[in-house]
Amino acid sequence: MGTLDGKVALVTGAARGQGRSHAIRLAEEGADLILVDVCQDVSTTDYRGARPEDLAETAKHIEKAGRTVVAHECDVRDLAGLTEAVADGVKQLGRLDVVVANAGIFSSAPVHELTEDQWNEMIDVNLSGVWKTVRATVPTLIEQGDGGSIILISSTGGTMGFPNFAHYVAAKHGVIGLVRSMANELGAHRIRCNAVQPTSVLTDMIDHEAMYRLFRPDLESPTHEDFREACEAGMNLLPIPWLEPRDVSAAVAWLASDEARYVTGIALPIDAGAITKM
Repeated sequence: MGTLDGKVALVTGAARGQGRSHAIRLAEEGADLILVDVCQDVSTTDYRGARPEDLAETAKHIEKAGRTVVAHECDVRDLAGLTEAVADGVKQLGRLDVVVANAGIFSSAPVHELTEDQWNEMIDVNLSGVWKTVRATVPTLIEQGDGGSIILISSTGGTMGFPNFAHYVAAKHGVIGLVRSMANELGAHRIRCNAVQPTSVLTDMIDHEAMYRLFRPDLESPTHEDFREACEAGMNLLPIPWLEPRDVSAAVAWLASDEARYVTGIALPIDAGAITKM
């Protein structure tokens, strides 16, 4: 038996990376899944966005785990579309118990060089999109009357003031504030609200040339291995360059389960000691 048998979970940004990993882990614990992803490029980022076939691949993994899945191509900036996706998923799967607001983007520039488009798109996806996910799902959780678990994916950037991506840091700080207010508002409904704060996670969002250059500006053409060395030397207390998505998914599954039934309002670092590092 899994820790989430009989539950239904929604995961945004589910087509690949952390979102796919979270969805698969929740399915392995017994949950049926509602998957959401925009499945296209985002204009201010330097890496290729997910595609419909990526979302379909995640759905196949859920089915291989023996669970039922409903998948929607939807942008978390679109509240009406999110609300429709949630309603359809609940109609098909019967209920909703767990919400994982995972969808996010990354771009970089010094604060005085950020364009208005970079700033707006980052806040729209990484903060407003998280709130819109909450707005689209909380009424169902309240109406059901059975409580629930909401997990927002923040970052060590929700606590630390990293240079060269202030818009990302501002959004992830906002996610921590949002979860703390939500915990106070929704506790009476037995809805638990928590955030996780990963250090760097090796996904398509960071494994690309623009990120290599950000970490190794001293090199004309830095490689993945150069990036690895820079991360391992400078990021974490433990001698690793980054996490794998499954490391974060383990925390998500715990927060989703009744094993964390009295945990609410926290920001849980999954950070190899990065926040503590001197």
